[in-house]
Amino acid sequence: MERFELEATAKTPRVLLDPARGVIELSGSSIHENADKFFRPIFDQLRNYLAAPQRNTVIRIELEYFNSSSAKYLLDLLRIVDDGHAAGDTAASVEWGYRSDDLDMREVGEDYRGLLDMPVRLVQRRS
Repeated sequence: MERFELEATAKTPRVLLDPARGVIELSGSSIHENADKFFRPIFDQLRNYLAAPQRNTVIRIELEYFNSSSAKYLLDLLRIVDDGHAAGDTAASVEWGYRSDDLDMREVGEDYRGLLDMPVRLVQRRS
């Protein structure tokens, strides 16, 4: 599988799926009007990756802001990888980055941690 990358825009995050390293990264903002159109190709790429994943998979999320429709699709994305983790296909984990002054984003990371089987580590960044 080839590396998959989408550059960030004013309304969409940067997305990187590097199958050789077992790394998935999302960064920036996710405030697009059609989250389904944006996330569906990413889901397809993830499913392709999980057909033959690395032993370890790390998901790094460094979002500054996302809207409610993005929150649902972000959870769906995490659950796709979480299913591979639960099945023993890959030892997956999440690194949830948040600014030290952004308690809302920290709380979202804590919420996702409670919804997933794979470990979610909260990573505080300086403001």
